[in-house]
Amino acid sequence: MPYKRIVIDGVRHYGKHVILTASGCNAALLEKVKIADFCRDMVKRIDMVAFGEPFVERFGDGDEVGISAVQLIQTSAITIHTNDEARDMYLDVFSCKDFEADAVVQAVKDWFAPAGIESQTLLRK
Repeated sequence: MPYKRIVIDGVRHYGKHVILTASGCNAALLEKVKIADFCRDMVKRIDMVAFGEPFVERFGDGDEVGISAVQLIQTSAITIHTNDEARDMYLDVFSCKDFEADAVVQAVKDWFAPAGIESQTLLRK
């Protein structure tokens, strides 16, 4: 298996990185169990292999309270940070195995029904 195995338009890349911001999410965003379940579902949707269970904790105080989560996958990681008060989610999915960026966006829509969503996909060299 080549070191840079994602090939797009004949160019080899080390990895794909989806950066997503979802605003005005539903109440599922406030529950650690739901975030952990979302991580497990995301692993399946993008056809990855989880390395252990998701690590999910709530941090902060005042208007800066939120959940941080990390799901290691054999080819990198899924990371999440949220803000309870605004019900915003900041999600990064990075892998050196290719995956569908649209599947990441759809999973967020299905789980958290955000009022707004923005994403970008970077190809890491």
